[in-house]
Amino acid sequence: MHIDSGGTAVKASYSHGISTYLQPTYFLDGDNLAVIAYAYSCIEGRETPVEKAVALFYAVRDQIKYDPYRIDLTREKFRASVVLSKKFGFCVEKAMLLAATARVVGIPSRLRFADVRNHLTTKRLKEIMKTDIFFFHGYTELFLNDIWVKATPTFNLSLCDRFGIRPLDFDGIHDSIFHEFDRGGNRHMEYIHDHGPFADLPYEELKATFEKHYAIYLREEKTGSYVDFEREAEEEKVTIV
Repeated sequence: MHIDSGGTAVKASYSHGISTYLQPTYFLDGDNLAVIAYAYSCIEGRETPVEKAVALFYAVRDQIKYDPYRIDLTREKFRASVVLSKKFGFCVEKAMLLAATARVVGIPSRLRFADVRNHLTTKRLKEIMKTDIFFFHGYTELFLNDIWVKATPTFNLSLCDRFGIRPLDFDGIHDSIFHEFDRGGNRHMEYIHDHGPFADLPYEELKATFEKHYAIYLREEKTGSYVDFEREAEEEKVTIV
C-alpha cells in the first residue's frame, strides 16, 4: 500500500509487509531511470546493505544542497526524480530522494515526519516564516539489520560549517537525527511532535499544513528574488533564537 498519484496518504504501520517499503511510488519514483542510475553510482564498490545505505546517505546529504527558499509544492514537481535533477531541496525533498534510492538498491525505506523548534536560523528566514517551528520536518528511516534506523540527510557539510553545527553522520546502525545543541552548546533543535512513519509522502496533509502555517512565507518565496541560503548564513553568522 502507498499513496497514489491522487495524493491519498497511507500511514505506515508495523503490520505492513516489508515489501511495501521497497516499492516505487508516485512521489518516491525509484522506477525513474535517472534515480536508478544515481542510486547505483553511489553504491559502487559497496557490498552490504549497511555500506550501501551509508553511501547513499552521504551522497544525498552533500550532493543535494539544502535550500528552504525554493520550495515548490506543485504535485508533479514534488518527486524524488525532480529533487535529483535540480540538485537542491529542503528536508522533505532530500528525505524523499534518500528513501527512493534506498528502495532502488533493495533497502526498505520509509518517510518520517516531526514538528521541530529550530533555534538556529537566519534572520531573514525567521522574519519570513513568522515562527521558529518547522512543521513536518522530514527524514528517512531505513530497515537495516532487522530494525528501522533514522537517517537525516538535510544539511549538507558546507552549510553546517557556516552555521557552526556538527554535521549529521550516519553509520547505518545508530539513529542520525538533529542534535539538541550546536558546537557552542547553544540550543539547536527540539522535536516537539512526532507524526510517525509513512510508506510514502502524505502530500495533501503536508501541503495543507504548509499553506496554513507558512502562507506568507510561501508567497514571499515565490515572488521575492532568489537568496542563497548558505551565503546568507555566512554573511549573518547565524541568529540564535
